[in-house]
Amino acid sequence: LLEESSFKVLFPHYREKYLTDNWKKIQDKMDSYGINIEVDYKNGNISLKTTDKTWDPVAILNARDAIKLVARSVPIEQAFRVFEEGTESNIIIIGKHIRNQERFNKRRQRLLGPGGSTLKALELLTQCYILVQGHTVSIIGNICGINDASKVVVDCMNNIHPVYHIKRLMVKRDLMKNPAMANEDWDRYLPKVVKATKHTEKKKKVHNERNRGLPDYPQDTEVEKQIESGEYFLKKKNSNKKKAKNIAEK
Repeated sequence: LLEESSFKVLFPHYREKYLTDNWKKIQDKMDSYGINIEVDYKNGNISLKTTDKTWDPVAILNARDAIKLVARSVPIEQAFRVFEEGTESNIIIIGKHIRNQERFNKRRQRLLGPGGSTLKALELLTQCYILVQGHTVSIIGNICGINDASKVVVDCMNNIHPVYHIKRLMVKRDLMKNPAMANEDWDRYLPKVVKATKHTEKKKKVHNERNRGLPDYPQDTEVEKQIESGEYFLKKKNSNKKKAKNIAEK
């Protein structure tokens, strides 16, 4: 290679022991592709860079992806599959989809299923290795399987139950086995995906004008109406003038 490429991958403290125990295997794998690898346990990172012995330019990218998977608790035997032709990987951060911790735990458990049954079914249908660890999901397999599995994971965090997607994948698998359905539209055969929670419209509150619990406002008296219009003061003034005139005439 004419230029050097390098990457630095962070890993959590709890993976330190696993890396120490398997470092020889990791180093041998990288050496076979001419990749130089160094670990810094103090700062919690692994450095990767190409050398003059790197014969495959894509190897450094595969090495980076493999180390990222190992840092996410994927066993090295599964992580090293990314070096194989046609094998890809995807790491989904599921923690960013939900802020409420209780709701996150519930949906994460829904993805796993009772005894991990839902996740196992998803692995069989997509032909992918899937690991749920903390706030991340790691997926390894072919690109079609990764796309299907990734959609199930993201939708599960968005409150769409995995069972709907699993049913769809099972129907798809059966349709793929039938050559007569190769050019047909499969949408009418696939189950519809719906959210787990239905939103109900809020009822509008109707105010009863006749019964509010308050007494009716008293109507104005005749005097109050005259005071408001000024007629009361005018009459009083005329009355005073009339009285004064009568007194003067006497």
